Amino acid sequence: MPDPRLGYPNLGLGVGLRTVHFPHLLQHRPAVDWFEIISENFMDSGGRPRAVLDQLAEHYRIVMHGVSLSIGSTDPLNRDYLAKLKALADSIQAEWVSDHVCWTGVAGRNSHDLLPLPYHEQSLRHVVERIRIVQEILERRIVLENPSSYVTFTSSTMSEAEFVARMSDEADCGLLLDVNNVYVSSVNHDFDPFEYISLIPADRIVQFHLAGHTNMGSHLIDTHDGHVIDPVWELYRHAHLHTGGASTLLEWDAKIPEFPVVHAEVMKARQYMTSTLNPRVSWQAHPSLQETEGAATVPHPASVLIAEVE
Repeated sequence: MPDPRLGYPNLGLGVGLRTVHFPHLLQHRPAVDWFEIISENFMDSGGRPRAVLDQLAEHYRIVMHGVSLSIGSTDPLNRDYLAKLKALADSIQAEWVSDHVCWTGVAGRNSHDLLPLPYHEQSLRHVVERIRIVQEILERRIVLENPSSYVTFTSSTMSEAEFVARMSDEADCGLLLDVNNVYVSSVNHDFDPFEYISLIPADRIVQFHLAGHTNMGSHLIDTHDGHVIDPVWELYRHAHLHTGGASTLLEWDAKIPEFPVVHAEVMKARQYMTSTLNPRVSWQAHPSLQETEGAATVPHPASVLIAEVE
């Protein structure tokens, strides 16, 4: 197994822990390397979900993935939230704690959406300073995920890839490269996803995310409700070659099938951990928005939280 990156090991192949799979996991203890939890689902809850998590933590490595850090907000950092986050991470001995390069609210209100940032020097300085403070409080490096986005800002003076790369170096944090998010945003904003990944510093990438998305005809939405499509798998192959490999996790948060289906999907990643990149099909050659699924019902981004809290 490759040497640890930023002190964090390559955990192998994992899946997101979801309550619907609890009975299967406790009964069969499947051959998966690790689980990722939604941090907020366990910070203020005990009972059965926490009891199951504690049982699984005896046999599997656990990573925490949050949706409420709001690192890009202009609100003060939520110290109570950070204290609970640290307590949970310490209690379950989480391998690392991750969240998103986004903001989720303002004026004390949580939108439960992962909202995009403008990318310029002022926002970069703001985010870097907040990351440093969070890392001091948590007493560990955090890992931040590139967002999927549906709008851009005219005030931006740099690309998202440049922003994320500089942010990770200047704040000395890790990166969670969500390959599906790169693809979704590349289609929505008409940029080359292969070039995006090549611009991200490989020595900062601790983890990958894979997921399905929904084609709305005019744009893609990151819904985590289906299988990973072939162009995303090819991007993952490119990312694996770029980094030499990193912990890889499949997210499936809506229309969740039985665990063996989810497990089989993440195991497909092994096919793309090769040293040979397929002749690079231009990203423009991927099926157009209008040629695929068409309009569909899209779950609210907070549905994973609502569905998971018991």
